[in-house]
Amino acid sequence: MSAHLRRRLARAFEVDGTTGRKERGEATVAADAWPSAPPSLKAAERLRLRAPDREDVARAWEMEAAHRHLFLFVPVLLGAGAAIWFSVATPPPAWVTAGVASVFFAAALRRGNAAVAPIVVFLLLCGMLLAEWQTRRASTVLLDTPVTTFLSGRVEAREVGPAGDWRYLVTVTETSEPKLKRPPVMVTLVTRATHDPFAVGEAITGRVRLSPPSGPALPGGNDFAFQAYFRGVGAVGYVLGAPQRPTDVDDALAASADDESFAVTAGRLLQAVRTTATDRIRSVISGDAGAFAAAIITGERRGMSEATVEALRISGLAHVISISGLHMALAAGLFFVGMRLLLSLSLGLAHAIPVKKVAAFGALLAATAYLLISGGQVSAVRAYVMMAVMLVAVLIDRPAISLRNLAVAALVIVVIEPSEVVGPSFQMSFAATAALIAGYAAWRNRRRDDGFLPEGLLPAPLRYLAALFGGILLSSIIGGLSTAAFAVDHFHRLGVYSLPANLAAMPVVSFLVMPMALIAMILMPFGLDYIPLKLLGFGLEITIALAREVASWGGDGGIERLPAWFLPCFTAGFVVLTLMRTWLRHAGSVIILATLAAVVVLPRPPAGALLVSEDGGLVGLTGEGGIATNRARPPDFVFSQWQEALQRHTHLKPSKQDAAALADAFREARAAGGAVPQDLIDRTRAAMDSIAADIPADRFICLGRIFCLTRLTPQLVVATVEETSLVGLACDRADLVVTPRRLPFRTCRSGARLISADDLRLTGSLELWPEGEKGLRIRSAISGSPRPWNMHRRYDWRGDDYVTTPVDEVIARISGSGE
Repeated sequence: MSAHLRRRLARAFEVDGTTGRKERGEATVAADAWPSAPPSLKAAERLRLRAPDREDVARAWEMEAAHRHLFLFVPVLLGAGAAIWFSVATPPPAWVTAGVASVFFAAALRRGNAAVAPIVVFLLLCGMLLAEWQTRRASTVLLDTPVTTFLSGRVEAREVGPAGDWRYLVTVTETSEPKLKRPPVMVTLVTRATHDPFAVGEAITGRVRLSPPSGPALPGGNDFAFQAYFRGVGAVGYVLGAPQRPTDVDDALAASADDESFAVTAGRLLQAVRTTATDRIRSVISGDAGAFAAAIITGERRGMSEATVEALRISGLAHVISISGLHMALAAGLFFVGMRLLLSLSLGLAHAIPVKKVAAFGALLAATAYLLISGGQVSAVRAYVMMAVMLVAVLIDRPAISLRNLAVAALVIVVIEPSEVVGPSFQMSFAATAALIAGYAAWRNRRRDDGFLPEGLLPAPLRYLAALFGGILLSSIIGGLSTAAFAVDHFHRLGVYSLPANLAAMPVVSFLVMPMALIAMILMPFGLDYIPLKLLGFGLEITIALAREVASWGGDGGIERLPAWFLPCFTAGFVVLTLMRTWLRHAGSVIILATLAAVVVLPRPPAGALLVSEDGGLVGLTGEGGIATNRARPPDFVFSQWQEALQRHTHLKPSKQDAAALADAFREARAAGGAVPQDLIDRTRAAMDSIAADIPADRFICLGRIFCLTRLTPQLVVATVEETSLVGLACDRADLVVTPRRLPFRTCRSGARLISADDLRLTGSLELWPEGEKGLRIRSAISGSPRPWNMHRRYDWRGDDYVTTPVDEVIARISGSGE
């Protein structure tokens, strides 16, 4: 028997006299904090499972308090409260929440050490108040309806796409032809026309087509309007033709320039520096490698081709694009080590000043500069706060790496931007970091002679190399497992081959890409950055090649959308598992396993038989064979979300009858501005009757784009109609009519149910299930009272007022339960 194996067997039965490792700045727990028992009993308890009693739980809880790990749950509870406030259909008024929070705070003060439950409720309510405070603070004006107008503004940021198209973030100063009653403060504009790019801060004008930010493509899906509201972007659109530079700066633009605050001016200057750095990077490094380099340095990610981005996603290397803890740690760490090494070269200087603290302060300045130039992404802010806490800890002689650093970073973000809690960037970033820190702590507390390999098996250089790749392997496993549930819930994807991809790519990123990026940014102001940038581009080309190779293996595991309870339950278990230190943490393992088992065992509710987009232009019929739509070429933005969420990638195109002559006739009638001629109506009625004679059950049959029919059930016929004048004819031939047009009526005289643009403005996208012979069960993307990020959907610019019709009333009318 080898000595290594004998040590393992002996350790399985030995009794450790201490229960905590004494470390600087860390609380220790005496051995008698554990339940006293004879050594033989202690050894036996290692080999059998015993249900803990109340005394065991109480002592373990005291140990958690002694380790000061309960503080870690403060940002968790605040974030949970914010997530609850954002998720509920109708949140309570702020004064009610504040009053109840005061009651629980007083109860916590009275109960002292036994005040866990009141404190938990108090923190949850404080999180809800933080969410409401941020929502009121944002007050973003979102455009209410698509419109074409002439816009004047000033460029705040710009990005170039892979095809040479430009996207500008513009502060709106004036609109005309027509003048908007509720103009957004900022808009995002895309232009593909050839033009001289606008600099940050430069005035821009042009005729533009603006639209409100999109709501969820499916109920429960990603709400882009929510994100836009908290980013301050009130509309998205494109420029008709090429944008222009005003020959004479008008009064509105001049006034806006005079009223700019110092913060606005400084932000614009910083954005100009980012733009200059991006242009320099892409001028030296061409293609996707240059766009990749810009993404990891300045945060501008739009320049990469879709094929490369998709390869990085499938291979599990997409996290390299986002500026996160990896990049911040490598940048600050390299600066810290390099500066400390240079200062230590002089013995006199090393004895005269605290080299380690000077290097830590310099690394803090470098991390701050990196944060500013990176654009302040959530993952970058989280990484910066953690790095700042760690470096400040070095300055004051405290332990640097701990979960408390992560808790402080989370607390800062939750207090300032609680809306980030419900986004995938925040969740995945903190999940990966918490898991890595917890895993590192477990590895650090192991016995020093308890390695993966027996001593003496490999020579020292090979042991160091094995430790390097072992660390990368372990980090990839921990990071991948910790973020998998969040990736599946948000993106419906699971990278099967992410482990080999990270194992191959991370040494390149760690030892070539990030060092060259740091050196290039330091030398860029002096014009000496060419060679480091070239080496950076070489490293990124290797990374892209690895991503494409792994992506070619397949492994893009698609998973149908999960129940709404999955992510909260999994997160609760994950938090307990990673943040607690005693055996109580294994309650988190139980929660995670129970959640996964429930997802596998419990039947999932079926997808809606009929899907309606929020504008009514796209209607889908789901089935085992795929999704049948009323459009031969459905809008990819919405349809791709349907396919990913439902994991039905086959598109069943509609069967069409030629209606080009009818379409031309309707266009001429609309251009003339009068009523539609009766003979055109008669011709259309005859064509409708011809397709209504044989309606398929698994796809749409259409009269061009004018009119489509399908069967939701043998008794329930669905029609989609584009022309307002044909809605009445559609009502006579179907049981449910969907139109993207605004109508002067809400119901069909024939008794058919009607879904119009006015209804969809209030409900958002719809998911429908047949019930009974002709009944419908409906789930809407928007429910309850209107929230600030969807209140714009109720604005009526004609009357300059807001519609007050409850969503439940609209759903009841469509489903037939309100009749």
